[in-house]
Amino acid sequence: MSETADDATVAAARLGFTSGQVIQEFGYDDDVDEDLRSGLALATGSDLVDEDYDDVTDGALIWFRDGDGDLADALVDALTVLDDNGPIWVLTPKAGRSGHVSHSDIEEAATTAGLHPMTTFAAAPDWSATRLATRGRGR
Repeated sequence: MSETADDATVAAARLGFTSGQVIQEFGYDDDVDEDLRSGLALATGSDLVDEDYDDVTDGALIWFRDGDGDLADALVDALTVLDDNGPIWVLTPKAGRSGHVSHSDIEEAATTAGLHPMTTFAAAPDWSATRLATRGRGR
């Protein structure tokens, strides 16, 4: 396994998915990080499901680039079949790379969709991952 693949396995583990979980993927294109996707498939024991999947999912992974449309709409789509409290991870190109999305844009879209950002880290050589969660009822 290459060093990059090892890094992807660690990044996949940091996303917190475990064996048997179903992860729905949005925004797949030829620029996504295949090592990270493979790491997630290894962690869960199954391939990621696509945007057309209509059964309950345990988490969502959204590849989003500047110019991909409305992130809030993508978040609402991800919430449609997401199990309660399932994580949503938004993967965006890192700063300085084509398609970069600012954290403030992610935060604004999350708020519109009733979510809030929890944590962000470098998930792959060209991608940052931001975890979004539902807002609690109290303070």
